[in-house]
Order: sequence, then structure tokens, then C-alpha cells
Amino acid sequence: MATVLRKCFPANVLEMISDILGDTDKGLTGSEIHRLLLQARIEDTTQEGVMLAKRKNLFNSLAKNQNEIKCSNHILNFIGYALAPSRYVDKPEEFERLRTLVNQQLAFVGYELKENGKFREIEPASTISDVQIKVDNLKQELENRNAHSEVFKYCKAELLQNNYFHAVLEANKGLFQKIRDLSGIQADGNTLIEQVFSSNPILTINNYQSSSEKNEHTGFCNLLKGLCSMFRNPTAHEPKIDWEITEQDALEILGIISYCYRRLDNAKKIR
Repeated sequence: MATVLRKCFPANVLEMISDILGDTDKGLTGSEIHRLLLQARIEDTTQEGVMLAKRKNLFNSLAKNQNEIKCSNHILNFIGYALAPSRYVDKPEEFERLRTLVNQQLAFVGYELKENGKFREIEPASTISDVQIKVDNLKQELENRNAHSEVFKYCKAELLQNNYFHAVLEANKGLFQKIRDLSGIQADGNTLIEQVFSSNPILTINNYQSSSEKNEHTGFCNLLKGLCSMFRNPTAHEPKIDWEITEQDALEILGIISYCYRRLDNAKKIR
């Protein structure tokens, strides 16, 4: 099978990636860079006795290789080796920091490094705001809205990738798992909601005494059924590519899911 030649990186993108990975304080060490360059089949152009910053040496090595082979294949290999998840088992926050910074640059050339260390092609960004939308915006907006922590727990990777469909789907799956954990009922979908929040409920979100409290409880039950129907049934019958969820849609729906999580935080198990 013929090797696919990946498009070349603009010099400014190459320079920024070199600055990130070759940063004096927070980047790779000189020995790490040398070893990973060789692993990626890139000549280390560092000259003995010449004092040059790591990031400059790294840029020169990457640029020389790209000019010679007329593609970015080896550069992508180098980035993949440098940010292999196995290298950051004991420092996941550092992995996410570097991955986010590198992805902001890769977005300009239409690539993204996923959490599993594999690359995927994306629509190339052309402006800074495009990059923020692709990498940071959804997560930041949810933080600004003080979304429930469970929303982030169940869809962290999707939020970083701005895959709106999966962000909503994973948060919703987490919500129903929390109901199972609180109630001890292992059913799914509407069956789960009926068993847990029916007229003889296992969980209640209030004192469940007055008519108003029972009406509120029933409304919450119906809200959960709506989420179940909206985000579980379509996935069983339709490919996700046919179901477009915009960023605004995702923010508003995740806000509803966040509200449900907060009500469950104070739920009472009565039987």
C-alpha cells in the first residue's frame, strides 16, 4: 500500500510547535528531542559547540526534513512519539497541556491529536477564533456557566475535541448511570426512569409530600424521559453524521443535563 504524503506545515506553524515542545522550562529535554527525532527518522541538525536554544535546533531539524521529503509525515511521527500517552501516565495534566497547545497549531493544517495519541483530519482553521472553537471554546463556555462537574467527568475528551454530538451523548449516558448508582436499579432508558421516579418512587428530588412537590417530581421525571428519548433512541437508528448539533445546541442541552445532575445531588432514596 502506498504511503500517503501529508501536506507540509507552514513555517510559522512549525516554529510554534517547536517552541512548545522545545520550551526551556516546560518542554522536552535535549536528550529526549534527540532520541525522538531519530525515532521519527529525522536528522538532528544540532551542531556540537554551537550554542542554540533547543526550540531553534528542533525547528531547524524539522524544517530541513520537511524540505527534503516534501511532506510532513516524519514531523507528525515526531509529534506522535513526543506526545505518546504512555509517556505521561504519571502526569496526565502535563499531557493535556501540551496536547492542547499543539492542537491549536495543528488545527491550522487540518490535524488534531486525539487523547489516545492518534491523529485525525479536521476542517483546517484559518483564524485564531477557529482554533479556539475547535479546541477550547465549548469547554470554556461550560466552565463560564458553572456546569456541574459530572458533565466534564463523562465527556472530557469530547469537550476538548468539540465533538458536540459525543459531548451531549456522553454527559447524558453519565446522567443515567448516576441514577442507576443512586437507586440500585440496573434497568435502562424509560424503564429505568419509570422504576425509579414513578408514583411509587425509589428516589425523590424533594420531600414528596405536598401536591406541588409531587408535581415538581413528576415534571423532573418527564424531563428525564425527554432526554432519554432525544439522545438515546436516535443513536440506535441513525448515524450521528446525519444529526447535527451546533455549539449553541450543545451548550443549552448540557445546561439541562447539568441541572438534572444538581437535582440528583440532593435526591433522597426512600425505599
